[in-house]
Amino acid sequence: MAGALVTAVEEESQVEPAPPAPRWSWLSELGTPLAVFAASRVAQLLVLAWLNGTGGPSIASKLLSWDGGWFIRVAIEGYPHGYTYDGSGQLAANGLAFFPVYPLLIRGVHLLGVEPGTAALLISWLAAAVAVCLLYLLATDLYDRRVALALSILFVTAPMSIVLSMAYTESLFCALVIGMFYAARRNAYLIAGFLGFFAGLTRPTGLAAALGLVVAAGLAIRARTAGWRAAVGALIALAGVPSYLLWVGLRVGDMNAWFRIQTAGWGTTFDWGSSTWDFLYVAFHQGEQWVQVSVALIIVVAVVAAVLAVRHTWPPLVVYGLLALILVVGQAGFFHSKPRLLFPVLITLIPAALLAGRSRPRAVALGLAGYAAFGLWYGAYLVAVWRFAI
Repeated sequence: MAGALVTAVEEESQVEPAPPAPRWSWLSELGTPLAVFAASRVAQLLVLAWLNGTGGPSIASKLLSWDGGWFIRVAIEGYPHGYTYDGSGQLAANGLAFFPVYPLLIRGVHLLGVEPGTAALLISWLAAAVAVCLLYLLATDLYDRRVALALSILFVTAPMSIVLSMAYTESLFCALVIGMFYAARRNAYLIAGFLGFFAGLTRPTGLAAALGLVVAAGLAIRARTAGWRAAVGALIALAGVPSYLLWVGLRVGDMNAWFRIQTAGWGTTFDWGSSTWDFLYVAFHQGEQWVQVSVALIIVVAVVAAVLAVRHTWPPLVVYGLLALILVVGQAGFFHSKPRLLFPVLITLIPAALLAGRSRPRAVALGLAGYAAFGLWYGAYLVAVWRFAI
């Protein structure tokens, strides 16, 4: 008996261990999200061309409109050295309102010989492709591939996913934030910290992302899966937004300069949701424009979805998502910009993705197809037909 047992142990010890997974095996998974991204962009451009008609502004000019013009102007001319005033002496908008990473990238690509508008769109499209790939990898790590695929589809076909094709910062910001959280999941906290830092130099909501990374670092340190690098990474990420606000304050000579420019140019002030509540009340009681009512519905659905997502979402993403949502809902400003500002919140998409992950494939396919059809049309309509900035 003892001899047989020894023989069995020796034979088991001679079994060759399974070969390690290929170092870059995750690259083979990215074909699916990239295909989803490419299909969504082509479909939305076709819808945009259909709505845009002939004889008017080109599609390229539509994709470069509104904030895109500001980013390109900053990229070419640089930032002003102080406040800007209109003809009546009132404080007006200027380029200091726009955070620097995207304009700097446009300038860098332009210096390579690429026309500024083309450079802006190229950066946006490449960043969007990276964002959807990282989102797929992050969701696969947090949930499974089916949820990851559904989340990727929801992301690239959301009602304001048109900004993924425009000269706006949403693509770049999402790529940096999602990359930050994915790096944190891999315990690469210094990389996460620098990604969070650049996210903070891309949009003011980068501060919410940095606080999400602080939570991730705290959880990792508590679980003893990360050491001092987690704390350092979180501190690096936290420095992004304050660094730009301080730079603007020193440049203008007023530490409140960025906020004053935002208020003067776009009416953006944080009023704890008072103006949003007033807008919702008017939209649902007296609203005459369907866009007004649709924006109100999007805001309500986003808030409900974010609440539903809390129980089923990684805490750092919850912290980022809720803070970003509060910043959008809690501030005054143009109501027709709210859906775009809600786009990078991300957790608003998680309940639907989880539902898709446990539903029948046929029902999921029909639901996602209907959602995509509406979302791609809605964004194209607001760019081609709606006369106000998004």
